[in-house]
Amino acid sequence: MKKLLAMLLIAGCACCVSARAGAQDRGRLDARLDAARNVIESIMSTPDHAVPEGITRHARCIAVVPGVLKGAFIVGAEYGQGVVTCRTGHGWSGPVFIRLAGGSFGFQIGGKGTDLVLVATNDRGFQDLLHDKFKIGGDASAAAGPVGRDAQASTDLSLRAELLTWSRAHGLFAGVDLSGVTVSKNADDTDELYGGPHPFEAILHGDVPPPPQAEGFLHAVRQYFGESEMH
Repeated sequence: MKKLLAMLLIAGCACCVSARAGAQDRGRLDARLDAARNVIESIMSTPDHAVPEGITRHARCIAVVPGVLKGAFIVGAEYGQGVVTCRTGHGWSGPVFIRLAGGSFGFQIGGKGTDLVLVATNDRGFQDLLHDKFKIGGDASAAAGPVGRDAQASTDLSLRAELLTWSRAHGLFAGVDLSGVTVSKNADDTDELYGGPHPFEAILHGDVPPPPQAEGFLHAVRQYFGESEMH
């Protein structure tokens, strides 16, 4: 009897620990989605210093990497956790999570709380995001994104590059060269968000309903990048 009670006690404790860990994981992912929403709202609320309308209306996918920290830009070191959604024929897709690592920015960002924004401007950029891993500037062509209302620059860059990239540090939002940065799927966090495994392709095509906790992030995307229509 004592052994049985001991086994039941251990099992109960294990369940409690597992439930607590699960709640912490969900809280961490919810916080990442909220941070991505805040980045979009903060950047896009001032049109003259935001992603140009010529790009937002035709964006195929949007990736937001909030809160990159100073000192993390070591080659091969993981330094960014991002959130991605893609435009479908019936609404913006549920989000998936990605990691960014390595590379060189060509300038010193400094400080903490640096945010990164990547926009896939065509279907080639969308296909890049379905790969397990790809390198910006190598596997996928990229360009520093324009800021403000320069429609002609927006059109020219969208035709040349699969991805347009920006950074924001100390309140300044500007195009950035992310050549050499590796983007990879974060399947573990994505599976946790959806409560089970789903292919990235199915999620980003809109075949998997977005979870309720993603609504704030998706609402911000709809508000500033438009209701979803395939172009």
